[in-house]
Amino acid sequence: MHSASGSRVFSPPARSTNIRIRLAAMLFGEYFIWGAWYVTVGTWLGSTLHFSGTEIALVAGSTAIGALVAPLIAGSLADRLFATERLLAVLHLLGAVLLWFASAAHGFMPVYALVLLYACCYMPTLALTNTLAFRQMRDPGVEFAPLRVFGTVGWIVAGLLVGRLALEATAAPLRIAAGASIVMAVYCLTLPHTPPLGTGEAGLRRMFAPEVLALFRDRSFVVFTAASLLICIPLQFYYAFTNLFLHEAGVHNAAGKMTGGQFSELGCMLLIPWFFRRFGVKGMLLSGMAAWALRYVLFAFGNNGSGMSLLWIGILLHGICYDFFFVTGQIYIDRKAPLVVRTAAQGLMTQITYGAGMLIGSYLSGAVVDHYAMSGGVHAWRSIWLVAAGCSATVLALFWATFHDRATETGVATTIAEASADAPATLA
Repeated sequence: MHSASGSRVFSPPARSTNIRIRLAAMLFGEYFIWGAWYVTVGTWLGSTLHFSGTEIALVAGSTAIGALVAPLIAGSLADRLFATERLLAVLHLLGAVLLWFASAAHGFMPVYALVLLYACCYMPTLALTNTLAFRQMRDPGVEFAPLRVFGTVGWIVAGLLVGRLALEATAAPLRIAAGASIVMAVYCLTLPHTPPLGTGEAGLRRMFAPEVLALFRDRSFVVFTAASLLICIPLQFYYAFTNLFLHEAGVHNAAGKMTGGQFSELGCMLLIPWFFRRFGVKGMLLSGMAAWALRYVLFAFGNNGSGMSLLWIGILLHGICYDFFFVTGQIYIDRKAPLVVRTAAQGLMTQITYGAGMLIGSYLSGAVVDHYAMSGGVHAWRSIWLVAAGCSATVLALFWATFHDRATETGVATTIAEASADAPATLA
């Protein structure tokens, strides 16, 4: 709303404090579930079940397939057929059953099939929880950010719990996530009723609308999209294998230490406006890519002794790695896309990055890890991380040489607050 003088003032939240607390609890539970199992699943698969690098990467990459199918569920069923809170309850309950059976499986195919089915249930809930929260708000750009922080807190608490209990090489994290999913399913039924709107096109049709596809006539947008896809390929090395790497290196409470990345993410989110005014879109995106390359170099030369500080710096770079690239990328899309298709454009980019990019990265990272497997069930991690660093540096160099979009730099900082609020810290 605006004051009589024309200056913008913030509207008070449309709902009571009680509703905001309930939404915060929903987001806490949503990301606690993912953080409980995803970070350490590679350690369980590699150290206990003795899966190959390719098999570990495929299981970790199941979330990428889930991201690809998510619009079919979140964009069609919730928009047209089912109330959001009820659909969330069903998906989390199914997910609990699938995760529990996955925790009891031993062979690759049973584990992979069950986790893949689980990912197809869980990944749509990321968008559904956001949608439910937005529907209860008068001004999501103002109200959502303080609530979304509780999602990151949920991920941190899950990591600290698993690390503290030394459960990283066991199936217990999956069972913790399964139990939390049952609690979440019941809790979702108590959330405010959010019926389907029953209007608009299905998710995929919106995503590939002519207005969205028209963005690809812009050379700078094509370069940005290609770089986003390519940078997500080496990113899967981190998500799938960091905990296993730290475990093999003898790092105590690796899962707990990895939550330092989420703490840095929260801090960097606050610094984005300051850096944005000084570096602009291209500078921020380049910084994010450079941080990924640097992180992998630090991992390559770090160790559990005198090089532990290098591992800590690599972990704490997560804020720059994630916020400076992904949040800035969302800001860039927000400025490039017409207002009526901004949500669809963001959804398409999520599929390109978290879907296609991470899926390709799963195959590549698994093949590289297998190539550098050594006798005794350990790996030549220095070589593995240097491959990831080389891939990241290559994308960085190509983007630096080919991306030019001065028009979007002008006035882009005005969208930082909204983009930061909407940032899907799903791989925080």
